[in-house]
Amino acid sequence: MLVVVAAAVIIRDGRVLLTRRAEGQHLAGLWEFPGGKLEDGESPEEALVRECEEECGIEVEVAGILEVTHHRYPEKEVLLLFYRCELRAGEVRHLQVADHAWVAPVDLGSYPLPPADQAVIARIRALEC
Repeated sequence: MLVVVAAAVIIRDGRVLLTRRAEGQHLAGLWEFPGGKLEDGESPEEALVRECEEECGIEVEVAGILEVTHHRYPEKEVLLLFYRCELRAGEVRHLQVADHAWVAPVDLGSYPLPPADQAVIARIRALEC
């Protein structure tokens, strides 16, 4: 089964937002970029706006696609669409995430990320934050 997921790469003051997956979720405890599965009839951009609000209580504006990756986990296959997003309003709250961190791009490797998220790290480091 292929699951399409949109993820937000939000950079503020030279740091990237990571959120930590809550207990009971697939890949619980790992850090990731905010986002989630697309609902039926929803565009990736719409999913990002919805997921950032639901998970973290923040309002984002989607700027454009940054990276596309594919990863096969034992239980599912994931097509991950990473979008550069701008934080428009709100401060990060832990509504559906265990924690969050604003991380310098050079330090992204210090946070345990899901395998599907690894490919975008080089792209983020190449951005002028």
